[in-house]
Order: sequence, then C-alpha cells, then structure tokens
Amino acid sequence: MKSLAALQLPAAVEAWTGHDTQLLVVAALGIALIVVLIAKFKLHPFLALVLGSAFVGLASGVELAKVVSNFEDGVGGVLKEVGLLIALGAMLGKLLADSGGANRVVDTLLAKATGNKVVWSITLVAVIIGLPMFFEIGLVLLLPVIVLVTQRSRMPLMRVAIPALAGLSVLHGLVPPHPGPLIAISAVKAELGTTLALGLLVAVPTVIICGPLFSRLAARWVPVGAPAVAGGIDTRQADAGATADGSGSGPDSVKRQPSFLVTLLTIIFPVVLMLLKAVVDIMWPDAATAPWIRVFFDFVGQPLVAMTLAVLLAIVTFGYAVGFTGNGITTRIGASLGPIAAILLIVGAGGGFKQTLIGAGVGDAVKKWAEGANMSVLVLGFIVAVALRLATGSATVATVTAAGIVAPLAGSLSPTHAALLALAIGAGSLFLSHVNDAGFWLVKELFGLSVGQTFKTWSVMETLISVVGFGFVMLLSLVI
Repeated sequence: MKSLAALQLPAAVEAWTGHDTQLLVVAALGIALIVVLIAKFKLHPFLALVLGSAFVGLASGVELAKVVSNFEDGVGGVLKEVGLLIALGAMLGKLLADSGGANRVVDTLLAKATGNKVVWSITLVAVIIGLPMFFEIGLVLLLPVIVLVTQRSRMPLMRVAIPALAGLSVLHGLVPPHPGPLIAISAVKAELGTTLALGLLVAVPTVIICGPLFSRLAARWVPVGAPAVAGGIDTRQADAGATADGSGSGPDSVKRQPSFLVTLLTIIFPVVLMLLKAVVDIMWPDAATAPWIRVFFDFVGQPLVAMTLAVLLAIVTFGYAVGFTGNGITTRIGASLGPIAAILLIVGAGGGFKQTLIGAGVGDAVKKWAEGANMSVLVLGFIVAVALRLATGSATVATVTAAGIVAPLAGSLSPTHAALLALAIGAGSLFLSHVNDAGFWLVKELFGLSVGQTFKTWSVMETLISVVGFGFVMLLSLVI
C-alpha cells in the first residue's frame, strides 16, 4: 500500500526567484483579464482567451513571434486530439436522439419503475445517455422525460432532476471520451485505458452520493413541482417518444425505433473498444513481442478510431435501420456540427492559453513553488482547477489550464498516478457552478427556478460532486 507521502513532491531543489514571482503575477492578471472580459464585458470566451493569451505572452517578455506560435501550437495540439472527438460525439448524439434510440432507453428502463425505483432508474438513464453526449445535449434530451416522470410519479422536481443532472455532470467531467477528461489525459500524459477504468470506479459512487442520495435534501430545500412549460416544451402535452413514434410516412421518417439492446450496444461500443485496449495492454505489456491482437486493439482502441467506428455503426443502427435515407443521415450529421462550433473554438483557445502559460515559463514557476511547498501533486491539480473554475466559470478552461500548469509535475508519476492526477483535475473543474457558468443559467431556465433555488440545488450538487469525486481519487491513491 502506498501512502500519500509517495505522491508528494520532493523538497525544493531550486531557489525561488523574483522572475518566478513575476510570471505568476502575470498569469494571475491574465486569468483575471479573461474573467473580467467574460463576466463584465460579456465578451465571447474565445476572444477573451485570445486577448488573455496575448497579454500573458507580451507581459512575460516572450518574443513577439513566439507569442503567436505558442498560441497556435496550443490550439493545434488540443484540437488535433480533442476537437475531432467532440465532432464525432456530436454526430453520434444527434443520430441517437433523432432515431428514437434515446427514448427507447428511457422507456425501457422506466417502464416498470415505481416509487423510489424511479429515482434510480432516471440515474441509470442519465449515465447511459451521458456516456457519448455533452452535458448540455443530454440535459435537453432528458428534460421532457424528467418533467413527465415528475408529473406522473407526483414526486418533487428535484427528487428526479438532481439524479439526472448528477449522472450527466459526473460522466462529463470524469469519464472519457468527454473533452475535459481527454484534455487532462493528454496534458499529463496519462494512459487512456487506465484513466477510463479509474474514472468509472470514481464516477459510480460519486453519482450515487450526489444524485439519488443528495436529491432527498435538495427536494426539501427547494420543494417545487414540475413546471408546466420547460425549455419551451409544453410538458402537459409532451410525449417522451413523440420524436420517433413511427407514425411518419415520408421517405426520411422513422419507421421503427432501434431496440433497447441495439441502442445500448451502440452507445457503449467506443467505451468497450477503449477498455479492451487497456486490457490487452496489461496482458501483453511488451509491445515489441506482443501478438497481433494487441496491435489490432492498440489501433481500434485509440479514441479517434473508436469514435469513428461508433459513428459508422450508428449510421447503420440509428440511420438506415430505422428508415432514414442517405441524404437524411448526412443532413442530420451536418446539423450536429453547427451547435459545437463555439465549443471547438473555446477548447482550442483554451489550449492556446495553456501553451502560452507554458511557453512563458509559468508551469516551471509553479513547479518550483509546489516543490518548495511539498504539496501532493494531486492536491495541487485539484486546487488549481477549482480556482480556475471559480474564476472563469468554464470546466473546460479550468481543465485545460490546470492540466497545463501541473503537466511538468507529472513526468515522474506512475501511469496509475498520472491517471489519478487527470481525475483530480477533472473533479476540481466541476466545483461550484455559479453565475459565470452557462450551465447555471441553463439549469435555472429549463427547470423554471429562481437564482436562489438554482444555488441551493445545482450549485451545491456540483460542489458536492467535485469534493466527493476528489475524495475517492485520494482514497484510490492510498491503495494503488
């Protein structure tokens, strides 16, 4: 058994200099500039990150040419690894929703649920839907179901909504192939399979505690019922299966919903491929003497390949098999990309800001400070991500920047502890969602809550997810 001391950084080996202090001050001012531009002047996060990067590069004394190249390298580095996966995930999610596959999962899991079983069923639905989907997409998709289940079960809204929100949020923050975990994995050079396995191990109890269990308290703090209109949907007439009920007669209407088994297998297909890659890597650690099976799964288990294969599978199971034409499938895939354009820009600019900090030497300065403080690298990663989450309101920006800052400290970590560092950063990036987070306003508006009610439910739940998730990460660090 390894103690926390094994994860602590060595004693300081380099003297703290005035230049290091200056770099940290510049970095703090750069972050503050981004926050002010977003929160005060309502500037788009992409432009705010560009301006913040320029300020940090110029104020830290970096050559003018390097200011630009550092930012460009950061944008390219993130988008070539994460941007493509975001696009593929959007395609898969669009086909899942339009084919009626998501409704099939919901209908099957909730068909025989009564009483408290409804709460656990909606949690499971959110976890399954949350595997391939962004939080925002999953929430909009589940919104009519959450409200209808609340109406039919006569439960308080938060008793049903919080488990769904927790399932979506935890998966989004801790489990690849979501962008945040992938960004952290890439930055700290963690192994994808190991992080995926440990992420699921952390995610399951975190969802249980922060979802079904916390929902009891949330329902008491905010005892509201289902709104008559949620997110523009008249829930008095809404039908969870109306988008794909098979009643259409056009050439591109849904003739039949995919079965529950087919839907489930398609959703988890990329995750299974990545897990299989991790298994064969463990069974045959020496790549030079590995049989063909490792070579095969090393290829298909790569996130880009796994997600591409999943989209191709979805084109069949959620496309042709349900009655869509080739043109209809192409149109739907094209429509899935528009809404994620802003996400791609923000993710890319976040990577540029991260590389600007590294190019200026901020990462090395933080490393010296951390060595002198003798702080656990896991605690450092969590604290930095929390600070950035509170400041910027963006889990993605918090993950990208925190991962870039602590990346120099990850070189001496074992593969397992590098994975735990990625998860610690992911947990920190979910801390206390408040008024500078778009998710805060999304939840408030969709469920018809006041600002105070949103703080008591959504904000508290996000903080609880962050703290509980990090707690499980630290527990794992004691035993592996």
